[in-house]
Amino acid sequence: MTKEQHYPRQLLEQVLECTGASSISNSQPVQNLWSGYGQIVRLQLKIDDAARHEKLSVIVKHSKPPVKAQHPRGWDSDVSVQRKLESYRVEAHWYRHYAKAVREICSLPALLGSFVSEDQSNHQGDNQSWLILEDLDLQFPVRQSRLSMQSCKPCLRWLARFHAHHLQSSCEGLWDTGTYWYLQTRQDEFAAMPSGALKSAAVQLDETLNNVNFQTLVHGDAKVANFCFSPDSNEVAMVDFQYVGRGCGTRDVMYFLSSALNDAECEQYADALLDVYFAELAIYIPAQLRQAVEDEWRDLYVMAWADFHRFLAGWMPGHVKIHNYMRRMSKMALAELSIRQPE
Repeated sequence: MTKEQHYPRQLLEQVLECTGASSISNSQPVQNLWSGYGQIVRLQLKIDDAARHEKLSVIVKHSKPPVKAQHPRGWDSDVSVQRKLESYRVEAHWYRHYAKAVREICSLPALLGSFVSEDQSNHQGDNQSWLILEDLDLQFPVRQSRLSMQSCKPCLRWLARFHAHHLQSSCEGLWDTGTYWYLQTRQDEFAAMPSGALKSAAVQLDETLNNVNFQTLVHGDAKVANFCFSPDSNEVAMVDFQYVGRGCGTRDVMYFLSSALNDAECEQYADALLDVYFAELAIYIPAQLRQAVEDEWRDLYVMAWADFHRFLAGWMPGHVKIHNYMRRMSKMALAELSIRQPE
């Protein structure tokens, strides 16, 4: 292990106990957490058992609130800080109480251990936390930033199975509303939005998406960067469950497509990819619910785009994702809301 790294004894003891390793031989940074809230590292482990020759490593996700938040866009209010702290608590709860059951149909890392700091001598106190997770790199070593239509399909199938497994599930201990951009926790960004039809419809969009008949658990941050791909890109696993909570599956689907495809690709492929998602969903939900769920969630597809557009318009109005396809989806959503308005 590198001399620069200093880990709590409790963490080291848990790593060795849950893996059967004798020692930690090296530590490699994987990435920093958003806004300077900690780091993800890979710990290489040493095995003394002569019968075991495989390379062994684990992933440690360490959240540690900074003395001074470092959000690249300047969104560092107390509300923002509390949202991030809650997201790490939610993720730990998700891994402890929900992840094991869904791993039967959706690949994701196994939780090997976790704990919260009990050191009250510093300003972070119990806000520091550690997750010890299975390292997915042996089975899913490929990371991508943009995808072809073909590479989108296993991601959408993963989401469909995830949503089917949690259909009408409790969200106890998770976010009452999944996704990191939902209106209630983004009032600063909402205030920064320019006036107009989208801002005027924000509350109605939020209510329409939240008050659906068929609720599930959504991942809440289903971007390409949170998918890990097999060498042939035909299978995927997913990480980063900080914003998992109740919602309609369409929210994850929209957000995934916004991260995987550009404007022209959305226009060309989105409809066909929606069909891929709903075909997989139908395999895993009860037959008597298939059509009703699909009808409701398909109708909400344009609403999900408009709701995300609302967030971006306040958070970063020049964002590359605010393209013609997003604008067209928002326009369709606003037209649909006007039709739904009582006379």
